[in-house]
Amino acid sequence: MSPQQPSQSVHRSRTGARAVVFALALPVLAATFAGPARAQEQKAVVAAPAHRAPAAATVTEGQIREVARGGVLTYPSVTSCLTVTVRLRGGGLVGAHASLFQVPGELRSDAILPALRKAVAGRRVAAVEVRGAVGAWHPGYFTRAIEAYGDGETVPQPQGRDFEGLAGAVALGLGQSRAAVTVEDVPDGDQIVR
Repeated sequence: MSPQQPSQSVHRSRTGARAVVFALALPVLAATFAGPARAQEQKAVVAAPAHRAPAAATVTEGQIREVARGGVLTYPSVTSCLTVTVRLRGGGLVGAHASLFQVPGELRSDAILPALRKAVAGRRVAAVEVRGAVGAWHPGYFTRAIEAYGDGETVPQPQGRDFEGLAGAVALGLGQSRAAVTVEDVPDGDQIVR
């Protein structure tokens, strides 16, 4: 063997090692330079709505539903219940049908506002409308449902129609200003909100 042969093989092994190092480093370099673009891409995906709201929805006791801009929410058979409709600045509606007594498998009155707030998910709110049997509701039912009281505990009873108390409880539960909330006592029956 000539003295050059070992140096050629050493040169080839160094070149091969460099190629391996470069091949391993390439993904790291790509991630480093593409990182900001991918982060913006991911933000855009997160900001996109998870679903498209329908044009019409029926909201039964203990439920929350949403409709798109120009849509219609129907709350059937509102007797001793309250409905809470959030009007979004984007034009859609998100509604909750709060029941005095829990319907099996549905939300209790003390869970309805937190769930509605989650459904609104930080979107800008134009107004909140509370309608229904105002005289049947104590504002405290939004923070502790009637079913949460045990034997021997006194369940608070409404003392007339507490418009201000209900508006304050709803505003607090939804994280909205009191001025954004209106309360209206309406007769029994279906409520249709456009």
